[in-house]
Amino acid sequence: MKKFLKSEFIGLPVKIVECTDKSLEKVEGKIIDETKNMFAIETKNGIKKVAKCIAKFEIGGNIIDGKEIAYAPHERIRRIK
Repeated sequence: MKKFLKSEFIGLPVKIVECTDKSLEKVEGKIIDETKNMFAIETKNGIKKVAKCIAKFEIGGNIIDGKEIAYAPHERIRRIK
């Protein structure tokens, strides 16, 4: 799992499985951009920007709490142990 968390997420399919903003739950699409605090997800209804810290995501078949990956992509490699 740690190896997966250190990998690149852009281009992977994603589904929001739990979120404090209930309107975002069950949103599915492809990650097209990632910042320290946010994913940009391309969905059938356009691009949704979702804060990592408020949601749990299913990425590549793994359930990930956004709080665990609230780092810039290049920082995640060093910080996840």
